[in-house]
Amino acid sequence: MIIPYQELEKETLNNLIADFVSRDGTDNGFDRDQESRIQQVLGLLKAGEVAIVFDPETESVNILPSQEAKHFESMIHHS
Repeated sequence: MIIPYQELEKETLNNLIADFVSRDGTDNGFDRDQESRIQQVLGLLKAGEVAIVFDPETESVNILPSQEAKHFESMIHHS
């Protein structure tokens, strides 16, 4: 399920993005400070290039490229 970022409280959204950019193995520009990476991801969300996805099976949230998120959502609805 794709969760519109606008529906999240600002603090919740910032915490979600902070968690995402601090994960091990995430190609998120370690040469940049965390605040810069958070702002970069927020910009990608606002531009529609990435989306927040909730996986009900694992009860986890992730940020994926929009095309991948749409594919993921259609797979969940067809399961």
